Amino acid sequence: MFHKEGYIIIINTFILCAALALIAEYFVGNQIGKYSMQVGALVILVLVLQFFRNPSRNTVLNPDHLLSPVDGKVVIIEEVFEKEYFKDQRLQVSIFMSPINVHVTRYPMSGTVNFSKYHPGKYLVAWHPKSSELNERTTIVVENEQFGEVLYRQIAGAVARRIVNYAKVGDKAVQGEDAGFIKFGSRVDLFLPVGTPVDVVLDQVVRGGETIIVKK
Repeated sequence: MFHKEGYIIIINTFILCAALALIAEYFVGNQIGKYSMQVGALVILVLVLQFFRNPSRNTVLNPDHLLSPVDGKVVIIEEVFEKEYFKDQRLQVSIFMSPINVHVTRYPMSGTVNFSKYHPGKYLVAWHPKSSELNERTTIVVENEQFGEVLYRQIAGAVARRIVNYAKVGDKAVQGEDAGFIKFGSRVDLFLPVGTPVDVVLDQVVRGGETIIVKK
C-alpha cells in the first residue's frame, strides 16, 4: 500500500525507469553498461516505492495514551522554551526520520485541532538543533481533556522539499489517523508540559500510531 502523496512521483519514476531500461536494452552495446543501467533504474524505482509505502498500523485508541506521530528514532528529550504558540517552557521530544523510514505523520491523540500554521524556511539537516526554528515546518496543536493542548511540528530536512499537512483548525483529530506526510527525510517535534513522564528514551526506535510516548 502506498501513500496518496506518492502516486504521481511513483508513476513518473516508473516511466523514467522503464525508459532507461529500454534505452539500455536497445542502444547500449556493452553488456556491463546495459545491465548497470537496468539495475540502477530498478534500484531507483524500489527506493521510491519504499519511501512512499503506507503500511497499516494497529492503533489502539486510548485517550490516556499519547502515541508517536511518526516512525523513526528519538533524538531529543529536553526542556526548551517554545516561542511560537505556548511561549513558555515545554518538554520537547523529537523523532528523526531517515529516508528509509515510513514518512506518514499520524495524529498522536484524538481531539480538536486548535492551531495549524505553515512556515517557509531553510533546509538544515533535520537533527540540527536550530532546524525546529529555521527550517520549513508546520506547527499543529491538538487539544483534548486528558492531555490539554499538545503541539507537534513537522520539520523538513536537508533532502525534504515538501511538507504535507492535512490538519485544519476546527478539525476533529482521530488518534493514529493520517495527518500528513513529509517527503524525503525529516523530523517531528512534540511539545509537552514540563514534568511530563515520557515512556521513551533517547535512541529508541518508535512506530507511528503504535509506540506510546506518554501514559496518563
